[in-house]
Amino acid sequence: MESNTGMDSQLTTYITLVSVSGIFNVFLCIYVLIRRREIPGARTFILYTIALSVYSFAYAFGLASDTLREVKLWTVIEYIGMPFSAPLGLMIILHYLGWKVSRRQAAALFVIPSVTLLMVATNDWHGLFYKAFRIKEGLSLPYLEIEIGDWYIVHGIYTSSCLLAATALLLSRWRQTRRSYKPQLITLICGQFIPMTTAFLYLVGLTPAGIDPVPMVMCITSGLYIWAILSAKMLTVIPIAKETIFDSMREGVIVLDSAERLSDYNRAIARMIPALSPAMIGRTLNEVWTELTGAAYPFVHQPDGRDEELVWTTDGAEQFYQVRYSPLRQRNGETAGALLMFINVTELKRLQQELEHQAFYDGLTQIFNRSQFIARSRSLLEACRAEGSPFAVVLFDIDRFKQVNDHYGHETGDRLLVHVVEVCKRQLSPDMLFARYGGEEFVVALPNASLSDACAIAERLREALESEPLAARGSIAVTSSFGVAEADAGPDVRLDTLLRQADEALYASKRDGRNRVSAYRGALASRP
Repeated sequence: MESNTGMDSQLTTYITLVSVSGIFNVFLCIYVLIRRREIPGARTFILYTIALSVYSFAYAFGLASDTLREVKLWTVIEYIGMPFSAPLGLMIILHYLGWKVSRRQAAALFVIPSVTLLMVATNDWHGLFYKAFRIKEGLSLPYLEIEIGDWYIVHGIYTSSCLLAATALLLSRWRQTRRSYKPQLITLICGQFIPMTTAFLYLVGLTPAGIDPVPMVMCITSGLYIWAILSAKMLTVIPIAKETIFDSMREGVIVLDSAERLSDYNRAIARMIPALSPAMIGRTLNEVWTELTGAAYPFVHQPDGRDEELVWTTDGAEQFYQVRYSPLRQRNGETAGALLMFINVTELKRLQQELEHQAFYDGLTQIFNRSQFIARSRSLLEACRAEGSPFAVVLFDIDRFKQVNDHYGHETGDRLLVHVVEVCKRQLSPDMLFARYGGEEFVVALPNASLSDACAIAERLREALESEPLAARGSIAVTSSFGVAEADAGPDVRLDTLLRQADEALYASKRDGRNRVSAYRGALASRP
């Protein structure tokens, strides 16, 4: 009697443990079902918990059964859930790791479990799953004495492979997982490793005779899942999958908490700012930026998320970044933190600069082109007029330039243009606006310069050019003819009028024999 009482107590303990596993899984299923819109991969996890619940409760009813017929019935029901739980668990792990599983791949994972269910349901006809299936007499516990069939081996290998693959995949990500996410990773590893190890011990006969311990240990793994879900929000944020995306982004990202302390950053920003280190996590953005640059963070964060431009030098190369601030809010609207996204726009910026340069500067001589000269000269003229200061322009061209092109070729002609610009730039100060006016013609705007001042500058340019011939196939003499005009006739003098006057003076220099400076004085141009 005492022996039977002990057996009954032991059986009750087993049934209780298995039932607790089932209850835990029902709780998980309901929780995920309620929160399914917030949880990535919720459908897979719901199916997983349903499969484990069916497995656990069916096994519990099987333990409580008295006849072989009842045991067989509950075994068939048990296999509605058990063979499907392993591939479903593998799919959860793949989703956690950020791997996409197509419908065709998912269907392939359930081929063997489906065949297993069919084999168990029809085992009495073919014996491919159990060769023998009977309750051993003389014991109070429903000790099942079974002889496994061929398909049982296939099923066991497949189930173990799914559990082993899931465990191996999780272990492979151990080093890449941040410390804050490792408790979740450990939970998932236990969820795969504990059932796999227990099943192995059961198969080699190291567990109580006739008792499958896997449904019982599931209460441990299910409890771990409940803890991870409720305390660490394991399912609402899939950290490894999100971490994979986070670290694979081309844009640099800095995560700030509600107090603007550095919370996290991805690999891209670590490449952009190599001095950034994990030791800086927990410090404010201003403190981090001061250590990195010697100055406080330069931008004021605006709620509208306006982009700012940052110039950063890495390995001696200047890089341009577009910095975008995005506040993170909780569901109740309170600020939870922010994301700083650094988008490398260096190539775009350089292209923009190149286009601007092409729009502003002459491609051959790299001085201002005609359109920029006119735009800037108008502003200078207006400023001088407002101040009551004189304003003059000098227009000149290279004498007999066509002959140089015809005799030496256009390449030498281009060299001559560049040579003229280099000589003139050495004679001009930065406040003098120098541009290529067209062809072999150049122009200089001289704010705050009188007509006599402008003529003196023009003469200096003429002498410098005459004294420095171009070294090409010997020596090519360079002379130029100059025309000078001043805007002192009154407030109504326009820039185009001034340029026309300088052009008339230039042609006067040409008529008078070239290589000279002529000034526009009223209707006549004369030498100074």
